Amino acid sequence: MNCIIVDDNKMARTAIRMMIEQVDFLKLKHECSNPIEAFNLLKTEEIDLLFLDVEMPGMTGVELVKNLEKRPIIILITAKKDYAIEAFELNVADYIIKPVSLSRFTMAVSRAKELYDNNNKKNNDSVKKDKEYIFARSNNILAKIKIDEIKYIQALGDYVNIFTDEKRYTVHITLKGIEEKLPADKFYRLHRSYITSLNHIDNIEESTAYIGKHPLPIGEQFKKELLKKLNLI
Repeated sequence: MNCIIVDDNKMARTAIRMMIEQVDFLKLKHECSNPIEAFNLLKTEEIDLLFLDVEMPGMTGVELVKNLEKRPIIILITAKKDYAIEAFELNVADYIIKPVSLSRFTMAVSRAKELYDNNNKKNNDSVKKDKEYIFARSNNILAKIKIDEIKYIQALGDYVNIFTDEKRYTVHITLKGIEEKLPADKFYRLHRSYITSLNHIDNIEESTAYIGKHPLPIGEQFKKELLKKLNLI
């Protein structure tokens, strides 16, 4: 996660920077000594997380947040407890009182990472839901395959077989790679070697799903979630 620190106190910025350096998923892009500097920076750079002091000369951290058109995830850091209500109204990820301990910092950034991952998952799922087709290179031809026509997909090492009613496409991609291209609400990996279209499952018997007359094994670790997706439990 790309992050910046905004605090007019150099020692406070140094303390936060040292803690950021101990978290492997954080990458410090800039340190800003005032909100105006941060405001201009956030208009031009992709920042995921903002460590923001509240009380600063010229513009408070709260005023900065209110003026942002696109807000990153925000952790407010302050020496006072008076801003808790405003922090809640701004929907920040966390609100830390100085001095900041490493354990309290770790708790805050873990919460921010969870928000970041959830936001990315929602965005990716939204993009995948909107897609009506995928392109896949099969036999040196870039084939357009309608997502609704895909019945199931079989892993073959670094290749997969994509089965539709009329054709089988052998594509140089891993099962995980093709899974990432498909809408999660329509497809499910029911076995380490198979992904199936939920709409094309006709019957389930014990640990076997039938796509028409084609039996596909259901891995034990995938079975409960598959039944949930089919509203069977």
